[in-house]
Amino acid sequence: MLGEVIAAVRPRDAAAERAARERLDRMTKPPGSLGVLEDVAAQLAGTAGECPAPLPTPAAVAVFAGDHGVHAQGVTPWPQEVTAQMVANLAAGGAVVNAFAAQLGADVVVVDVGVATPVGPAANLLERNVRRGTADLAVGPAMTTDEARRAVEVGIEVATALAADHRCLVTGDMGITNTTASAALVCAFTGASPADATGRGTGVDDPTLARKVEVVTRAVARVPARPATPEQALAALAEVGGLE
Repeated sequence: MLGEVIAAVRPRDAAAERAARERLDRMTKPPGSLGVLEDVAAQLAGTAGECPAPLPTPAAVAVFAGDHGVHAQGVTPWPQEVTAQMVANLAAGGAVVNAFAAQLGADVVVVDVGVATPVGPAANLLERNVRRGTADLAVGPAMTTDEARRAVEVGIEVATALAADHRCLVTGDMGITNTTASAALVCAFTGASPADATGRGTGVDDPTLARKVEVVTRAVARVPARPATPEQALAALAEVGGLE
């Protein structure tokens, strides 16, 4: 499945994108005065292959959830059980993203890809658990390459299903210590330094932040070079990423 999807990816339609920018410049306003909004409008036209672009509604928000073995390194003060609690809250409609989505008329689905504790059935919860939390990325691969591929294919499956009756997909992720894995992925894929890429997440103190940077540094050292092929990208994801 993953190979087929990669092969099907195409660039945005350059002609539609140019037409959108020309249309924006003909409007009664200074050229470029809408800033990044003009870039987004052009990109939407290029993605859709037509100008003007169709409105990206109705929209769906898919929140993918998973736990991380790196929690054992003390990179957050929050207990791992919070992930499952937040997943249940999201599925019940009680989180901030649910309130934002309700204002926009967007649907919210929560996908359990790697939560350590089973959450149980809920109307807006998709149970697609690949593994009950990753291994500790500080001491070895977070998951196997096969598990990483299966997790990515969960995303493909969910996106394909939502595309049947939605024109826009917004994605999010949930998982205690997910910012540690995110920082490691940013470093692995961009070459950024761990000190620059690693943030405080849920507002950790200075000693915890220093420990977090050290963990990311140690993990990224196992990724020999920035990924240049789909196979290398999947291997990097398996090494330091998260199931969500």
